[in-house]
Amino acid sequence: MEDLHILTGDEVTDEPLGWPVRTHTLLGGGLVSDFVRDEVETPDGSVMKRDYLLHPGAVGIIALDDAERVVVVRQLRHPVGFRLIEPPAGLLDADDTSFVGAAQRELAEEAELAASDWRVLVDYMTSPGCLQETLRVYLARGLTRVGRPDGFVVEHEEADMEVCLVALDDLVEAIYAGRVQNPTMVVGVLAAYAALRTGRVDTLREADAPWPAREVKAGRDAQIHELGGETRPR
Repeated sequence: MEDLHILTGDEVTDEPLGWPVRTHTLLGGGLVSDFVRDEVETPDGSVMKRDYLLHPGAVGIIALDDAERVVVVRQLRHPVGFRLIEPPAGLLDADDTSFVGAAQRELAEEAELAASDWRVLVDYMTSPGCLQETLRVYLARGLTRVGRPDGFVVEHEEADMEVCLVALDDLVEAIYAGRVQNPTMVVGVLAAYAALRTGRVDTLREADAPWPAREVKAGRDAQIHELGGETRPR
């Protein structure tokens, strides 16, 4: 163990890095994600092939009331065959003016709630070995009832979705017991619990804090266009 490099506090950061992409091929298009293959030149001059999913990105919300209860939705997720306990969340649309604005929209659409206090809990990459998705989780407090945004239509899984309240401590216990498995729920709840119990809430990032991963994504999407690949507006 002594021969391992010990990172200092300033060194503990993910580093943007890209190797040259020789070709980019669309293998299949979907409703949300496109399946693509890149031929990538490695530092030793060889070429590796990597298949992955393009994704517009998303936001999630840990909405906490004054009694430390979390707003959750119970929603069918067809690919895994489960009705999962999840936080309100949704995709980033091409016309979103801000990330926190997208989160505010999703909270209103799914839970018919607004919040007066928004902070960034955590940013993460859902499955970076095979999926482009980046996701920002917000802590939302000061909850009030609102109507759904004009023009929003509840359909498909959301038409059968149940909105509930769960005590934060109960959610933490359920996560450690393996009963709650949605990644945004797990990441967001544990981050919120840690922030609250260690007094970090007031030092969390502002709601409009920079999100470097989105800048990297924009650059990579531009590179795909230069190679003749197709991407949707992200």
